[in-house]
Amino acid sequence: MKHDIPAPETGNGLARILRVMEQLRDPQDGCPWDIKQTFASIAPYTIEEAYEVADAIQREDWIDLKEELGDLLLQVVFHAQMAQDSGLFDFDQVAHGIADKMINRHPHVFGETTYPDEAAQKADWERIKDDEKRARQAARSAAKLNVRDGGNGNQDQQEQEQDPRATLRDIPRVFPALLATDKIQRKAARVGFDHPEMYQIYGKVDEELAEVKEEADRRPIDRDALEMEVGDLLFVAAAVARRLDVDPEVALHRANAKFTRRFNAVEAALDYDWIDRSFADLNTAWNRVKAAEKEEKRAGGA
Repeated sequence: MKHDIPAPETGNGLARILRVMEQLRDPQDGCPWDIKQTFASIAPYTIEEAYEVADAIQREDWIDLKEELGDLLLQVVFHAQMAQDSGLFDFDQVAHGIADKMINRHPHVFGETTYPDEAAQKADWERIKDDEKRARQAARSAAKLNVRDGGNGNQDQQEQEQDPRATLRDIPRVFPALLATDKIQRKAARVGFDHPEMYQIYGKVDEELAEVKEEADRRPIDRDALEMEVGDLLFVAAAVARRLDVDPEVALHRANAKFTRRFNAVEAALDYDWIDRSFADLNTAWNRVKAAEKEEKRAGGA
């Protein structure tokens, strides 16, 4: 071989990919594309690979899962190599860091701590995370690290979020909106900022829907105000899911899959001919597909 990449052996997989990435980033005879990449240019690929892992799991495709986990690992290795090239940290420090974190967060496994119940363990987990958060902030201050704002926040908001005591400080702004909504609401609820009764949240759904209708009927339409009201409606819909202990991301994925499955069946029933089809025709075909699904489900459970 041109370069000294170890042959595959049991137990040396991680060493091999680290060496491969080191060579790909070699300034002298590495790959020009890999050499010119930055944290920012690679970040979209990292997000994409994480989603592809989740997709393989949802499809229960274990062949794909093995490959997608490798692709995601490559992203970790890539970022670590770029950090090493910049003198920031290396893969070894990343690995030791997460190992130390897991040991620290599981004192009942790696230490002598005992918990009377799961609630006590969860409370201690949150306390430990808060301690870690303060330690990271102290490290940033000691290093005089000027962390950029990652979103659209104003100066006051940025200063509040830099305070290690801020409840919503650690919500990444690149999170998908629905995931961020769920995390924001759970963190706010943890400190008591939540409607005490479920009927109050249902009432908020009605209230926000009415406000959407009001803005939609306004003339001329204020697109910015309408967007805000639709956002409020989606926000409170996520609150319903949270209080019912339903993962909104999973629920919406399932709804998407159900619609896609039924739409595909309708399209096949129409022989993929959409020309001159009235909505009544389409709705009739849709209802037939739904009825067939229900009958199939009923027969399967019999």
